[in-house]
Amino acid sequence: MHAQIHHVSILNSNHMTTYDFYHRVLGLKLLMKTINQDDHEMIHLFFSDEHNRPGTELTFFEVLIGEQHQFGTNNIERVLLKVPSTASLTYWEERLEKAGILSYGIENFNGRPILRFDAPDQTQIGLVPLGDFEKSELFYPYTGSDIPEEHRILALDAIQLRVQYQEATIKELTQLLNWQKIGQAKFFETEFDVEIMHNDYPDFYQEVHVIADRKNPLANLGIGGIQHVAFGVLDEDELFARSKVLDARSFNNSGILPREFFTSLYFREPNLLLFEIATNAGFLDPSAFAVQIDDITKIPLYLPKFLEPDRVEIEHVLSMQRP
Repeated sequence: MHAQIHHVSILNSNHMTTYDFYHRVLGLKLLMKTINQDDHEMIHLFFSDEHNRPGTELTFFEVLIGEQHQFGTNNIERVLLKVPSTASLTYWEERLEKAGILSYGIENFNGRPILRFDAPDQTQIGLVPLGDFEKSELFYPYTGSDIPEEHRILALDAIQLRVQYQEATIKELTQLLNWQKIGQAKFFETEFDVEIMHNDYPDFYQEVHVIADRKNPLANLGIGGIQHVAFGVLDEDELFARSKVLDARSFNNSGILPREFFTSLYFREPNLLLFEIATNAGFLDPSAFAVQIDDITKIPLYLPKFLEPDRVEIEHVLSMQRP
């Protein structure tokens, strides 16, 4: 089975600014305010569609002190989000401008219109319309925003990877994650070649764009950068099968990690991009679902069960770090 894009995780400098933009401007549902399970001093926000589905989630790790992300190769460069139509791009170009966000204007990439822009912290985002074969009724955008139904953001559409050794990344996407090549393109008005790959799943179509770039220096991951991309598999049996493949090939990896929301493992592919493989089905306590209110400081902090005994200490540390 193919492994669809499950979620994308981004480093941000301020979780309140992040909430303001992704919830109020982009109209995404805040699924959960929690903490990084590997760093309990770091707030972790999850945004999703109305049904909290894998394939719709953007997550953010708050980094209070750190350097800004530096452009370069060997980098998860941009995440693209689905919108219903080409007309939606015009709506979003105007909405972003009113919010003080400058877009690149509506362009064409690989035969599809696209609206690229830099979100707060200079995170690189893009919007693309559904393809002719995609059915809008299969998506469940968040209904609680002021965005007209015909223009709401639907799901994750694609990620763009910029790498030194294109074929090495493509090998992992095809052999380990079952993605397929479907064509080539130039990266806009540049000399860089792009391999277009897809998940061969018309009910939840997604792409990966692998940009070959041996000219630019290596990227320096920092605030605003995409920390990792997660690919979803059906269940733990599929996850264990891929774990065995990584072990047999001597890939350094995290091993199987229970995250309460899902089970996952992490590894770096040959260009050192951080990939996660996560199960699509997992346990999630209904109390994790965030109340949709404008003031994120009043939204309760969700903690997985194993951290609940430390709640008082965790909340104290978080409050001491922030005004």
